Amino acid sequence: MPQQTPGQARVVDPILTAVARGYRSPKAAIANALFPIVPVGLRAGRIISFGTDDFKLVSTARAPGANTKRVQFGFASESYSLVDHRLEGAVPNELQEEASNGPGIDLSANAVRRVQNTMALEREKLAADLARDESKYPSSNKETLSGTSQWSNAASDPFTDIMEGKEIVRSKTGERPNVLALAPKVLTALRTHPKVLDRLSTASDRPPATLQQLQALFELQQIVEGEAVYHDGTQFQDVWGKDAVLAFTTPASMQEMGSPNFGYTYQLEGRPIVEEGYEERNANSWFYPVTDAYQPVLAGATAGFLFKNAVA
Repeated sequence: MPQQTPGQARVVDPILTAVARGYRSPKAAIANALFPIVPVGLRAGRIISFGTDDFKLVSTARAPGANTKRVQFGFASESYSLVDHRLEGAVPNELQEEASNGPGIDLSANAVRRVQNTMALEREKLAADLARDESKYPSSNKETLSGTSQWSNAASDPFTDIMEGKEIVRSKTGERPNVLALAPKVLTALRTHPKVLDRLSTASDRPPATLQQLQALFELQQIVEGEAVYHDGTQFQDVWGKDAVLAFTTPASMQEMGSPNFGYTYQLEGRPIVEEGYEERNANSWFYPVTDAYQPVLAGATAGFLFKNAVA
């Protein structure tokens, strides 16, 4: 009898797996926007990218009996290799006994959600490290702000900066960015910037701009704030630092066919899964393993524009 693979040997808890797949942690807010999930059937493959050939004019005229022209959209560029992620949520028996006497608290589902929050924070950090890496962008698609050009300075002009960034992306990909990802301090600077408020109202006493107002002003489908923080052993740090990223992203159904997209998160089909819980008597607890397999990839840096050090 052939030996079982680790995946076959696992006994999946269908109820908790449904909880895991239906939960979207706010800790991965920007990762979900800039690197939306695309299910893949294999742990390794090729990243679908786009080049200038995808935008060339093609004459579709055909003479009688002549062969029909063919076009292929997108091409396989660099390879991807999914990374396995696994973490267990613990439920001490003492707490489970207390919960069973309370108002129907499901500690196993709660443990799975807490594990996913932890895993989502890791995914957000991986996405941030990728999107904030200056070396990934061509020189035309990035700008490091300093001094009076930083959006925390009243003399700066974030509206012009963002609109020029949008035009650069459009000129490189044929698509205008539809997402603006902002670190918290950057969003605060935009919401209170006098030149931004001047474009929204002429009143002297003006409240900070809302996300909806900023989206309308910059003509974007979505502005998303990266609120996630992590502790570096000494203090808390913003995952997205002081940066801002403009990007063109498309729904997952489009990504599977390929598009001039900024990034994806390739995730193994059927993930995440929650295995059946098991009891460990020494710890007097039940443990619920959560397993995932994914990799964020920057598929097209020209579909994005990076503002480094957008605020002081």
